[in-house]
Amino acid sequence: MMKLRQLEIELEEVLKFKNPKVYLEQYMTPPHLAACLLHMADSKFHDIYGKTVLDIGCGSGILSCGASLLGADYTLGVDIDEDALTLFRENCSMLVPSNSVECLQCDIRQYMTNKSFRTSFDVIVMNPPYGTKNNKGIDMEFLEAATNMFKTAIYSLHKTSTRKYVCKRAKSMGLDASVQAELRYNLDATFTFHKVKSKDIEVDFIRFTPTKQTVK
Repeated sequence: MMKLRQLEIELEEVLKFKNPKVYLEQYMTPPHLAACLLHMADSKFHDIYGKTVLDIGCGSGILSCGASLLGADYTLGVDIDEDALTLFRENCSMLVPSNSVECLQCDIRQYMTNKSFRTSFDVIVMNPPYGTKNNKGIDMEFLEAATNMFKTAIYSLHKTSTRKYVCKRAKSMGLDASVQAELRYNLDATFTFHKVKSKDIEVDFIRFTPTKQTVK
C-alpha cells in the first residue's frame, strides 16, 4: 500500500484550474487533504483498494487520481463543468495512464430523478461545494444524490461549523455520520474578491454509512 506522504507527493502534481468559476466554487482540494481522506478510507476501512469509486463534483480529478493510485479497480468522476473535465482528463492521463478512471459530464441532481444513472458503486468520495455563493444547500443535494449510488460508504468534507446540521440531515436520509477527523482547509486566494492570500477553513472529514434499518 502506498504511504500517505508518497500519495501526497504524487497528488502535488495535479494541475490547478486556470480560470476557476466562482459560481461553481471551484476551489482546489489541497493535496494533503485529499491524501489524508483517501489514505484513511483505505488504511482504516479498506474502502479504496480493489473497489469501485464514484467521485462526485470531481473538478480537477485529485480525488479520482488518488483513489486510482491507491489501487481502486475503477473510478468515475462526475462534474457539471466541461472545462473541469478537460482538466480532469489531463491530470488522469499524467498520473494514472490507464482506463481505470473515466469521467462524465452531468448535473448531479439528475442522479436523483433519472433512474438510468443509479449505478451502484462501492464507495463515494467528494468535496462538495459548501453552498456559500447563492447555492445554499447544494452540499446536501450532493449527499442526497450519493445515497442512491453506494454500497459501503460515502466519504465527504463539510465545514465544521455545519456539523450538527449535516449529521441531522444525514440521519433523515438513512445515513449514520461518523466524523473521522477535523482538518484545516488552507484556501489560497483564488478569485479577485479575496482580500487575503490564504484562509484556514475548519472542515470535518465524515464517513457516512447506511443505518442498520436501511441496510438490505
